[in-house]
Amino acid sequence: MAKITIYNQQGEKLRENEVPANIFEVPFNRDLVQQALTRQLANRRLGMIAHAKTKGEVVGGKKKPFRQKGTGNARQGATNNPHQIGGGVSFGPRNVKNYKQDMPKKQRRLALFSALSQKLRQDQIIGLDKYDGDEIKTKKFATALATLPLGKDVLIVLPEKNDTLVKSSRNLPHVKSILVNYLNIADLQKYETVLFLENALEKMENIFLSAK
Repeated sequence: MAKITIYNQQGEKLRENEVPANIFEVPFNRDLVQQALTRQLANRRLGMIAHAKTKGEVVGGKKKPFRQKGTGNARQGATNNPHQIGGGVSFGPRNVKNYKQDMPKKQRRLALFSALSQKLRQDQIIGLDKYDGDEIKTKKFATALATLPLGKDVLIVLPEKNDTLVKSSRNLPHVKSILVNYLNIADLQKYETVLFLENALEKMENIFLSAK
């Protein structure tokens, strides 16, 4: 059975909590994790903002700009041709491309569990019993983090919204807080250590194992 060590704010070990094997003891599947990461990053991507109209999209332009003969100019068929001022654009930027990628929900969750399991095997997941803070103090929160065996980059997983903790931590470089239901593959790959509040572990089990 997989276990996560729980600490208090003073950096003291309190206990080892057993965690579900089907979340934290999943074999690492590099290809599946890469696919999930690529999908998430692709779905964040916005299409090109610039959009040039083609000849067919320019309003009007069906009338000849001048008569066929007698002007000394080359004959022209319409004002919406690309070489005409105000005409359409050839090979211009288009914002019609969609970068969205699909991936079955079961595969996305399996990739998430695979990444979490790998983190645990590498001793990069720990727990915190609770955070006692009545006021928003970045220095106080940084002191609490300094007592814990954490890496340079820390992802803090919360069971529910905690404005005191979130606002105390958001000015710390390389630290991010996130609700457990928003846990995702990109953050797991970006941050070296994952710090779960103890209640978040239980809530994670209810969210990811109880849902169909």
